[in-house]
Amino acid sequence: MSVILPALRVTLAEAGEVTFTVPDPDLGLGLYAGEATAHGLHRPWQAWTDLADLLGAHLLTPERAGEGRVRLRLRAWANTPEPDAGGYGAGGGWARVDKLEDPVFLFALVEALRRVSPPEGGRVLALGVNRGRELDALELAFPGRTLEVVGVDLDASALAAARGRHPGGTFLELDVTTLPRPELGRFDLILALSLLQSPGIRQDVLLAALRRHHLTPAGGFVLGYPNARYRDGLLSYGARLRNFARPDLSLLAADVTEARRGLQKAGFKVFVTGKYEVLVTAIPAGARTPTGLEL
Repeated sequence: MSVILPALRVTLAEAGEVTFTVPDPDLGLGLYAGEATAHGLHRPWQAWTDLADLLGAHLLTPERAGEGRVRLRLRAWANTPEPDAGGYGAGGGWARVDKLEDPVFLFALVEALRRVSPPEGGRVLALGVNRGRELDALELAFPGRTLEVVGVDLDASALAAARGRHPGGTFLELDVTTLPRPELGRFDLILALSLLQSPGIRQDVLLAALRRHHLTPAGGFVLGYPNARYRDGLLSYGARLRNFARPDLSLLAADVTEARRGLQKAGFKVFVTGKYEVLVTAIPAGARTPTGLEL
């Protein structure tokens, strides 16, 4: 791989696309990367998908090349703007993104929701709800359970889309930095995905306000921290600092650690899960962890 990677990087940079043949990963199932086979050194499909992401390229559909080998093609990502470049409203690129189509996020979110498990008739507060797509996971996590959903966001067009998607919910144009708001009441589940690292938000202040004024004694949090960015329609792994070309997880790790420690000190049992979005789930320390969390 130390030879393959730099060679592919050079060709991809020069031509925008590169084709090469490798031993068929299907013929080496159970082997570790780099183990010898009759057709060359084995490398699993995961190695090639990770390599494509590292080099900023799409891994195109492979073709059989005969004699136990396959032909792979990498095509460089197009220089398209990230979805949030046009804002988070209904007319922007972010409106095209459905995070529940990421299987790891879907699995981890449903697992987190079931850990908190708001009761029948319980109340859910979704901060930074945008178009409300992630709220679809509530029905998947709790089929047939009636929940009262309140979503807040700053973008009126996104909220209009959320109302159309979830007509039974209440969606308010509200700046989360103005919380607490007594008129909102208390909630059994507070959901904040891809919000707490936004400009102008102090995570410690907001979480303390939510905990003291808006969470029921038996309620819990599900907090999401992005660990990826979208490039040419794909999720590229790793949180990026501004003006950094490669991932640097230092701020992500600091924010997740701060949230975890603060919630533990406040008497919560905390779980950290996920991949492209790291989820911090907090339930009261004395609560029993539910069984049957998986999809």
